[in-house]
Amino acid sequence: MESVATVPVQWLVLDHGNPRLVNVGGETTQEQIIAQLYRAEDLGELLESIAANGYLDIEPLIVLEESGSLVVLEGNRRLAAIRLFREPDLADRVFARERVKIALPDISDERKSTLDHVSVYRVTAREDARSFIGFKHINGAAKWGSYAKARFAADWYRSGNVSLADIASRIGDRHDTIKRMVNAIYVLEQADTEGIFQIADRAIPRFNFSHLYTALSRAQYMQFLNLGAAWSRYDPSPNPVPREQLGHLREVLRWLYGSKEDGIEPVVQSQNPDIKNLGEVLASSEGLTVLRTTRMLAEALASIQPADRKFAEALLRARREVREASNNLRGFDGRDEVLVGIAEDVSETAQAMHDWMKKKMRNVAMESE
Repeated sequence: MESVATVPVQWLVLDHGNPRLVNVGGETTQEQIIAQLYRAEDLGELLESIAANGYLDIEPLIVLEESGSLVVLEGNRRLAAIRLFREPDLADRVFARERVKIALPDISDERKSTLDHVSVYRVTAREDARSFIGFKHINGAAKWGSYAKARFAADWYRSGNVSLADIASRIGDRHDTIKRMVNAIYVLEQADTEGIFQIADRAIPRFNFSHLYTALSRAQYMQFLNLGAAWSRYDPSPNPVPREQLGHLREVLRWLYGSKEDGIEPVVQSQNPDIKNLGEVLASSEGLTVLRTTRMLAEALASIQPADRKFAEALLRARREVREASNNLRGFDGRDEVLVGIAEDVSETAQAMHDWMKKKMRNVAMESE
Protein backbone atom coordinates (compact mmCIF):
# COMPACT_ATOMS: atom_id res chain seq x y z
CA MET A 1 0.00 0.00 0.00
CA GLU A 2 1.27 3.47 -1.06
CA SER A 3 4.54 2.05 -2.34
CA VAL A 4 5.84 0.75 -5.66
CA ALA A 5 5.61 -3.02 -6.14
CA THR A 6 5.85 -5.43 -9.08
CA VAL A 7 2.78 -7.54 -9.76
CA PRO A 8 1.61 -10.05 -12.42
CA VAL A 9 -0.32 -8.40 -15.24
CA GLN A 10 -3.24 -10.81 -14.80
CA TRP A 11 -4.04 -9.14 -11.47
CA LEU A 12 -4.91 -5.90 -13.26
CA VAL A 13 -8.19 -4.76 -14.83
CA LEU A 14 -9.15 -1.69 -16.82
CA ASP A 15 -11.12 1.04 -15.07
CA HIS A 16 -14.78 1.48 -16.07
CA GLY A 17 -14.62 4.92 -14.49
CA ASN A 18 -11.76 6.11 -16.69
CA PRO A 19 -12.62 9.73 -17.62
CA ARG A 20 -11.40 9.09 -21.20
CA LEU A 21 -14.33 6.80 -21.89
CA VAL A 22 -17.36 8.33 -23.60
CA ASN A 23 -20.69 6.73 -22.74
CA VAL A 24 -19.21 3.82 -20.84
CA GLY A 25 -20.89 2.57 -17.68
CA GLY A 26 -20.24 0.02 -14.98
CA GLU A 27 -21.69 -2.85 -17.04
CA THR A 28 -19.31 -2.25 -19.92
CA THR A 29 -16.93 -5.06 -20.85
CA GLN A 30 -13.17 -4.86 -20.95
CA GLU A 31 -13.42 -5.38 -24.73
CA GLN A 32 -15.57 -2.25 -25.10
CA ILE A 33 -13.06 -0.21 -23.11
CA ILE A 34 -10.17 -1.42 -25.25
CA ALA A 35 -12.12 -0.62 -28.43
CA GLN A 36 -12.72 2.92 -27.28
CA LEU A 37 -9.11 3.44 -26.22
CA TYR A 38 -8.00 2.18 -29.62
CA ARG A 39 -10.38 4.52 -31.47
CA ALA A 40 -9.54 7.67 -29.56
CA GLU A 41 -6.26 7.39 -27.68
CA ASP A 42 -3.47 6.50 -30.15
CA LEU A 43 -3.26 2.97 -28.80
CA GLY A 44 -1.81 1.87 -32.14
CA GLU A 45 1.28 4.01 -31.61
CA LEU A 46 1.85 2.47 -28.18
CA LEU A 47 1.52 -1.03 -29.62
CA GLU A 48 4.21 -0.21 -32.19
CA SER A 49 6.50 1.17 -29.47
CA ILE A 50 6.14 -1.91 -27.25
CA ALA A 51 6.74 -4.24 -30.21
CA ALA A 52 9.97 -2.39 -31.01
CA ASN A 53 11.28 -1.80 -27.47
CA GLY A 54 9.40 -4.01 -25.07
CA TYR A 55 7.53 -2.52 -22.11
CA LEU A 56 9.59 0.26 -20.54
CA ASP A 57 8.57 0.00 -16.89
CA ILE A 58 9.59 3.52 -15.95
CA GLU A 59 6.41 4.93 -14.41
CA PRO A 60 4.27 2.67 -12.18
CA LEU A 61 0.58 2.21 -12.86
CA ILE A 62 -1.62 3.64 -10.12
CA VAL A 63 -4.04 0.98 -8.87
CA LEU A 64 -6.88 0.52 -6.40
CA GLU A 65 -8.11 -2.81 -5.03
CA GLU A 66 -11.77 -3.48 -5.86
CA SER A 67 -13.51 -6.87 -5.60
CA GLY A 68 -10.24 -8.76 -5.41
CA SER A 69 -8.64 -7.15 -8.47
CA LEU A 70 -6.34 -4.20 -8.95
CA VAL A 71 -8.22 -1.54 -10.94
CA VAL A 72 -5.84 0.66 -12.94
CA LEU A 73 -6.67 4.30 -12.23
CA GLU A 74 -3.70 5.63 -14.18
CA GLY A 75 -2.19 3.67 -17.07
CA ASN A 76 -5.24 2.13 -18.78
CA ARG A 77 -3.78 2.70 -22.24
CA ARG A 78 -0.58 0.89 -21.25
CA LEU A 79 -2.51 -2.02 -19.73
CA ALA A 80 -4.72 -2.32 -22.83
CA ALA A 81 -1.64 -2.56 -25.06
CA ILE A 82 0.04 -5.13 -22.81
CA ARG A 83 -3.09 -7.29 -22.68
CA LEU A 84 -3.51 -7.23 -26.46
CA PHE A 85 -0.04 -8.75 -26.82
CA ARG A 86 -0.46 -11.23 -23.98
CA GLU A 87 -3.95 -12.52 -24.83
CA PRO A 88 -3.90 -13.93 -28.40
CA ASP A 89 -7.69 -13.91 -28.83
CA LEU A 90 -8.37 -10.49 -27.26
CA ALA A 91 -8.14 -8.53 -30.51
CA ASP A 92 -10.57 -11.02 -32.10
CA ARG A 93 -12.98 -10.62 -29.18
CA VAL A 94 -12.83 -6.84 -29.53
CA PHE A 95 -13.63 -7.12 -33.23
CA ALA A 96 -16.48 -9.59 -32.61
CA ARG A 97 -18.14 -7.35 -30.02
CA GLU A 98 -17.29 -3.85 -31.26
CA ARG A 99 -16.35 -4.24 -34.95
CA VAL A 100 -13.05 -2.51 -34.25
CA LYS A 101 -10.14 -4.18 -36.03
CA ILE A 102 -6.90 -3.80 -34.08
CA ALA A 103 -3.72 -4.37 -36.07
CA LEU A 104 -1.15 -6.01 -33.79
CA PRO A 105 2.48 -5.63 -34.89
CA ASP A 106 4.79 -8.62 -34.63
CA ILE A 107 6.62 -8.86 -31.32
CA SER A 108 9.64 -11.02 -30.48
CA ASP A 109 9.65 -13.44 -27.56
CA GLU A 110 12.31 -11.29 -25.91
CA ARG A 111 10.14 -8.17 -26.08
CA LYS A 112 7.04 -10.11 -25.05
CA SER A 113 8.79 -11.35 -21.89
CA THR A 114 8.79 -7.77 -20.59
CA LEU A 115 4.96 -7.86 -20.39
CA ASP A 116 4.53 -10.46 -17.63
CA HIS A 117 4.99 -8.14 -14.63
CA VAL A 118 4.59 -4.37 -14.19
CA SER A 119 5.28 -1.87 -11.45
CA VAL A 120 2.25 -0.46 -9.63
CA TYR A 121 1.61 2.07 -6.91
CA ARG A 122 -1.42 1.07 -4.84
CA VAL A 123 -3.65 3.71 -3.24
CA THR A 124 -6.40 3.32 -0.65
CA ALA A 125 -9.04 5.35 -2.53
CA ARG A 126 -9.53 7.17 -5.82
CA GLU A 127 -9.12 10.50 -4.06
CA ASP A 128 -5.53 9.62 -3.17
CA ALA A 129 -4.54 9.58 -6.85
CA ARG A 130 -6.54 12.53 -8.13
CA SER A 131 -4.06 15.36 -7.66
CA PHE A 132 -1.32 13.51 -9.57
CA ILE A 133 -3.60 12.23 -12.32
CA GLY A 134 -5.32 15.58 -12.68
CA PHE A 135 -2.13 17.58 -13.07
CA LYS A 136 -0.61 15.06 -15.49
CA HIS A 137 -3.59 14.86 -17.82
CA ILE A 138 -5.15 18.31 -17.56
CA ASN A 139 -2.22 20.69 -17.63
CA GLY A 140 0.72 18.30 -17.75
CA ALA A 141 2.62 16.49 -20.47
CA ALA A 142 0.00 13.83 -21.26
CA LYS A 143 -3.10 15.93 -21.72
CA TRP A 144 -6.53 14.37 -22.02
CA GLY A 145 -9.27 15.68 -24.26
CA SER A 146 -11.71 18.21 -22.82
CA TYR A 147 -14.44 15.66 -22.03
CA ALA A 148 -12.07 13.43 -20.06
CA LYS A 149 -10.79 16.45 -18.14
CA ALA A 150 -14.32 17.56 -17.32
CA ARG A 151 -15.48 14.12 -16.17
CA PHE A 152 -12.42 13.74 -13.98
CA ALA A 153 -12.94 17.13 -12.33
CA ALA A 154 -16.69 16.57 -11.92
CA ASP A 155 -16.20 13.18 -10.22
CA TRP A 156 -13.55 14.68 -7.95
CA TYR A 157 -15.81 17.61 -7.06
CA ARG A 158 -18.76 15.30 -6.33
CA SER A 159 -16.66 13.28 -3.91
CA GLY A 160 -17.39 16.12 -1.49
CA ASN A 161 -13.83 16.31 -0.22
CA VAL A 162 -12.62 19.29 -2.21
CA SER A 163 -13.91 22.52 -3.74
CA LEU A 164 -13.61 23.40 -7.41
CA ALA A 165 -11.23 26.17 -6.42
CA ASP A 166 -8.98 23.59 -4.75
CA ILE A 167 -9.21 21.28 -7.77
CA ALA A 168 -8.24 24.14 -10.08
CA SER A 169 -5.34 25.02 -7.82
CA ARG A 170 -4.05 21.45 -7.57
CA ILE A 171 -4.09 20.85 -11.30
CA GLY A 172 -2.76 24.27 -12.28
CA ASP A 173 -5.93 25.77 -13.82
CA ARG A 174 -5.83 29.56 -13.74
CA HIS A 175 -8.63 30.47 -16.10
CA ASP A 176 -11.84 29.02 -14.64
CA THR A 177 -11.80 26.45 -17.43
CA ILE A 178 -12.47 23.60 -15.03
CA LYS A 179 -15.51 25.35 -13.59
CA ARG A 180 -16.99 25.89 -17.05
CA MET A 181 -16.27 22.27 -17.96
CA VAL A 182 -17.94 20.85 -14.86
CA ASN A 183 -21.01 23.04 -15.36
CA ALA A 184 -21.27 21.65 -18.90
CA ILE A 185 -21.02 18.09 -17.54
CA TYR A 186 -24.02 18.82 -15.31
CA VAL A 187 -25.96 20.05 -18.34
CA LEU A 188 -25.08 16.89 -20.29
CA GLU A 189 -26.10 14.68 -17.38
CA GLN A 190 -29.42 16.51 -17.08
CA ALA A 191 -30.07 16.00 -20.80
CA ASP A 192 -29.28 12.29 -20.46
CA THR A 193 -31.47 11.84 -17.37
CA GLU A 194 -34.38 13.64 -19.03
CA GLY A 195 -34.00 11.51 -22.17
CA ILE A 196 -33.51 14.45 -24.52
CA PHE A 197 -29.93 13.71 -25.61
CA GLN A 198 -27.39 10.92 -25.23
CA ILE A 199 -23.77 11.25 -26.26
CA ALA A 200 -23.95 7.90 -28.06
CA ASP A 201 -26.60 9.35 -30.40
CA ARG A 202 -24.29 12.05 -31.80
CA ALA A 203 -24.06 12.04 -35.59
CA ILE A 204 -20.26 12.07 -35.91
CA PRO A 205 -17.68 9.76 -34.25
CA ARG A 206 -15.76 12.50 -32.45
CA PHE A 207 -17.43 14.06 -29.41
CA ASN A 208 -16.46 17.75 -29.44
CA PHE A 209 -17.21 18.52 -25.80
CA SER A 210 -15.49 21.90 -26.07
CA HIS A 211 -18.34 23.03 -28.35
CA LEU A 212 -20.73 22.74 -25.42
CA TYR A 213 -18.77 24.40 -22.64
CA THR A 214 -17.71 27.19 -25.01
CA ALA A 215 -21.31 27.76 -26.08
CA LEU A 216 -22.63 27.76 -22.51
CA SER A 217 -20.27 30.59 -21.59
CA ARG A 218 -21.83 32.89 -24.23
CA ALA A 219 -24.67 35.21 -23.28
CA GLN A 220 -26.99 34.18 -26.14
CA TYR A 221 -26.98 30.53 -25.08
CA MET A 222 -27.47 31.44 -21.42
CA GLN A 223 -30.52 33.51 -22.35
CA PHE A 224 -31.92 30.85 -24.71
CA LEU A 225 -31.68 28.25 -21.92
CA ASN A 226 -32.67 30.71 -19.16
CA LEU A 227 -29.50 29.93 -17.21
CA GLY A 228 -28.95 33.41 -15.90
CA ALA A 229 -26.08 35.75 -16.65
CA ALA A 230 -22.61 34.44 -15.77
CA TRP A 231 -24.10 31.20 -14.39
CA SER A 232 -20.96 29.22 -15.22
CA ARG A 233 -18.87 31.36 -12.88
CA TYR A 234 -20.55 29.76 -9.89
CA ASP A 235 -20.11 26.28 -8.45
CA PRO A 236 -22.25 23.78 -10.39
CA SER A 237 -25.40 22.10 -9.17
CA PRO A 238 -27.49 19.31 -10.69
CA ASN A 239 -30.14 20.10 -13.31
CA PRO A 240 -29.08 23.68 -14.06
CA VAL A 241 -31.48 24.18 -17.00
CA PRO A 242 -35.05 25.07 -15.92
CA ARG A 243 -37.56 22.35 -16.83
CA GLU A 244 -39.52 24.64 -19.12
CA GLN A 245 -36.36 25.17 -21.22
CA LEU A 246 -35.55 21.49 -21.77
CA GLY A 247 -36.97 21.68 -25.29
CA HIS A 248 -34.48 24.46 -26.04
CA LEU A 249 -31.66 22.38 -24.54
CA ARG A 250 -32.57 19.47 -26.84
CA GLU A 251 -32.41 21.82 -29.82
CA VAL A 252 -29.03 23.23 -28.83
CA LEU A 253 -27.49 19.79 -28.34
CA ARG A 254 -28.82 18.58 -31.68
CA TRP A 255 -27.52 21.68 -33.42
CA LEU A 256 -24.13 21.03 -31.84
CA TYR A 257 -23.98 17.24 -32.27
CA GLY A 258 -26.82 16.05 -34.50
CA SER A 259 -28.62 12.73 -34.01
CA LYS A 260 -27.48 9.40 -35.44
CA GLU A 261 -30.82 7.75 -34.74
CA ASP A 262 -32.84 10.44 -36.54
CA GLY A 263 -30.30 11.00 -39.32
CA ILE A 264 -29.72 14.64 -38.35
CA GLU A 265 -26.35 16.25 -38.99
CA PRO A 266 -25.03 18.98 -36.65
CA VAL A 267 -25.24 22.54 -37.94
CA VAL A 268 -22.00 23.40 -36.11
CA GLN A 269 -19.07 22.17 -38.18
CA SER A 270 -16.26 24.01 -36.40
CA GLN A 271 -15.98 25.86 -33.12
CA ASN A 272 -14.87 29.07 -34.80
CA PRO A 273 -16.92 30.80 -36.05
CA ASP A 274 -19.94 28.46 -35.89
CA ILE A 275 -20.47 28.63 -32.11
CA LYS A 276 -20.54 32.43 -32.29
CA ASN A 277 -22.80 32.42 -35.34
CA LEU A 278 -25.27 29.97 -33.77
CA GLY A 279 -25.41 32.19 -30.69
CA GLU A 280 -26.36 35.18 -32.85
CA VAL A 281 -29.13 33.13 -34.47
CA LEU A 282 -30.46 32.07 -31.05
CA ALA A 283 -30.94 35.72 -30.14
CA SER A 284 -33.19 36.36 -33.17
CA SER A 285 -36.74 35.04 -33.58
CA GLU A 286 -36.41 35.32 -37.37
CA GLY A 287 -33.08 33.51 -37.36
CA LEU A 288 -34.50 30.74 -35.15
CA THR A 289 -37.43 30.22 -37.49
CA VAL A 290 -35.11 29.88 -40.48
CA LEU A 291 -32.78 27.50 -38.60
CA ARG A 292 -35.62 25.30 -37.38
CA THR A 293 -37.07 25.16 -40.88
CA THR A 294 -33.93 24.66 -42.95
CA ARG A 295 -31.35 23.34 -40.44
CA MET A 296 -28.86 25.52 -42.34
CA LEU A 297 -26.81 27.82 -40.13
CA ALA A 298 -25.58 29.95 -43.03
CA GLU A 299 -29.13 30.72 -44.17
CA ALA A 300 -30.27 31.49 -40.64
CA LEU A 301 -27.31 33.81 -40.11
CA ALA A 302 -27.92 35.56 -43.42
CA SER A 303 -31.56 36.17 -42.47
CA ILE A 304 -30.58 38.27 -39.46
CA GLN A 305 -27.82 40.33 -41.02
CA PRO A 306 -28.58 44.05 -41.55
CA ALA A 307 -29.32 45.02 -45.16
CA ASP A 308 -26.25 47.29 -45.37
CA ARG A 309 -23.96 44.44 -44.28
CA LYS A 310 -25.55 42.01 -46.75
CA PHE A 311 -25.13 44.58 -49.56
CA ALA A 312 -21.49 45.29 -48.75
CA GLU A 313 -20.58 41.59 -48.53
CA ALA A 314 -22.44 40.77 -51.76
CA LEU A 315 -20.75 43.63 -53.60
CA LEU A 316 -17.32 42.49 -52.45
CA ARG A 317 -18.06 38.93 -53.54
CA ALA A 318 -19.23 40.19 -56.92
CA ARG A 319 -16.02 42.15 -57.42
CA ARG A 320 -13.93 39.09 -56.54
CA GLU A 321 -15.81 36.92 -59.00
CA VAL A 322 -15.66 39.47 -61.83
CA ARG A 323 -11.91 39.90 -61.30
CA GLU A 324 -11.50 36.13 -61.30
CA ALA A 325 -13.35 35.92 -64.60
CA SER A 326 -11.23 38.75 -66.04
CA ASN A 327 -8.02 37.00 -64.99
CA ASN A 328 -9.14 33.94 -66.93
CA LEU A 329 -10.40 35.81 -69.99
CA ARG A 330 -7.99 33.89 -72.20
CA GLY A 331 -10.23 30.89 -71.64
CA PHE A 332 -12.94 32.49 -73.84
CA ASP A 333 -12.51 31.19 -77.41
CA GLY A 334 -14.92 33.67 -79.07
CA ARG A 335 -17.48 31.02 -80.06
CA ASP A 336 -19.97 30.90 -77.18
CA GLU A 337 -22.58 33.65 -77.66
CA VAL A 338 -24.31 32.68 -74.40
CA LEU A 339 -21.26 33.79 -72.41
CA VAL A 340 -21.26 37.12 -74.28
CA GLY A 341 -24.90 37.58 -73.28
CA ILE A 342 -24.07 36.85 -69.65
CA ALA A 343 -21.24 39.40 -69.74
CA GLU A 344 -23.61 42.00 -71.18
CA ASP A 345 -26.11 41.30 -68.40
CA VAL A 346 -23.38 41.66 -65.77
CA SER A 347 -22.24 44.93 -67.33
CA GLU A 348 -25.76 46.38 -67.53
CA THR A 349 -26.60 45.31 -63.97
CA ALA A 350 -23.37 46.77 -62.63
CA GLN A 351 -23.92 50.05 -64.49
CA ALA A 352 -27.51 50.37 -63.25
CA MET A 353 -26.41 49.69 -59.68
CA HIS A 354 -23.56 52.19 -59.97
CA ASP A 355 -25.91 54.88 -61.33
CA TRP A 356 -28.39 54.28 -58.50
CA MET A 357 -25.66 54.49 -55.86
CA LYS A 358 -24.26 57.75 -57.32
CA LYS A 359 -27.76 59.23 -57.35
CA LYS A 360 -28.29 58.16 -53.74
CA MET A 361 -25.01 59.80 -52.71
CA ARG A 362 -26.05 63.08 -54.39
CA ASN A 363 -29.40 63.05 -52.62
CA VAL A 364 -27.77 62.42 -49.25
CA ALA A 365 -25.31 65.25 -49.88
CA MET A 366 -28.15 67.65 -50.76
CA GLU A 367 -30.12 66.69 -47.64
CA SER A 368 -27.13 67.38 -45.43
CA GLU A 369 -26.61 70.91 -46.82
